[in-house]
Amino acid sequence: MKLVRPLVEKLHAYVPGEQPKIKGLIKLNTNENPYPPAPSVIRAVKAAVDGRLRLYPNPSAQTLREALAQLHDCAPENIIVGNGSDELLALATRAFVEPSGVVQYFTPSYSLYPVLANIHGARCNAVPLRADFGLPSLAELRREKKWDFGAALTLITTPNAPSGRGYSTDELDTLCRAQRGVVVLDEAYVDFAEQHALALAMKHPHVLVARTFSKAYSLCFQRVGYFVGHPTLITALDKIRDSYNVNGLGQIAALATLEALPHYRRNFKTIIATRERLAARLASLGFVVRPSQTNFLFTKPPRFPAGQWLERLRARKILVRWFDTPATRDYLRITIGTGAEADALLDAAGKILAAR
Repeated sequence: MKLVRPLVEKLHAYVPGEQPKIKGLIKLNTNENPYPPAPSVIRAVKAAVDGRLRLYPNPSAQTLREALAQLHDCAPENIIVGNGSDELLALATRAFVEPSGVVQYFTPSYSLYPVLANIHGARCNAVPLRADFGLPSLAELRREKKWDFGAALTLITTPNAPSGRGYSTDELDTLCRAQRGVVVLDEAYVDFAEQHALALAMKHPHVLVARTFSKAYSLCFQRVGYFVGHPTLITALDKIRDSYNVNGLGQIAALATLEALPHYRRNFKTIIATRERLAARLASLGFVVRPSQTNFLFTKPPRFPAGQWLERLRARKILVRWFDTPATRDYLRITIGTGAEADALLDAAGKILAAR
């Protein structure tokens, strides 16, 4: 017990991403919601910490699937729930791609896509976005002959990460109709966007839409995501899904979240308002801020290289994200925090510029 107790105490004190926890640290590097779950969600999880912990959860998250089907006006057979949407992306790679097949995606985009392809032994086809991070038109894709319209699996982050760029349903529909393989529209940030593409999963039998409770719904700790799509695709994924892949407390938290949607929608409006205020203020300081439909900003800082800004902000206990690749190394990705955290970032940026 003398050895175990300190480890338990460390677990209780652990805050993801902070190693070690630093007093006064402002974490704007992982796109977490800065606000806690709705009080009713916390109460529901606490109430479930009882004798049920000895039992296995529902193996298919059936009650959650039914609630999601009601929300999205479809059938439970159109939905599969996973241990975060990342697990479902991995399942899609295994289910729809032969080891020598092609996993296709735009770049820059979610860094997990090539990792999943490489684990599976599949070939990666990474096709550059436009210079403004927009989607190339169908004519451009055909003319440049880099895009594979027969790829086994195509993954599109919409809105895009790390750029924050939103894509219209019409342009996504055009691309989906041209694809012969399975298409996953990864909508992790859709609650902060102007449009969503859920209708395409109901319209096209080869299209899946990925959603998560992590980014917008403050449940990163519980790891709950889901796909919406044609029952044939959902059944194929379900056949290779691990038993009890979604923990019971996660299922309860997600269900309680669906019952508290007005709370979260107010939360989204607050985050979007903070995003627009922060974007305008950063622009006034000389930052080039890309339009965003997510809970983060992608911005090119003035005077110093982005990598130096990363270190200078870190020295002031503010964490942001920098991707050292040719297409992204001039930019910082900044998560939208609370209003106070945005003010602290702006204050730090002003002082960094004043110090030269």
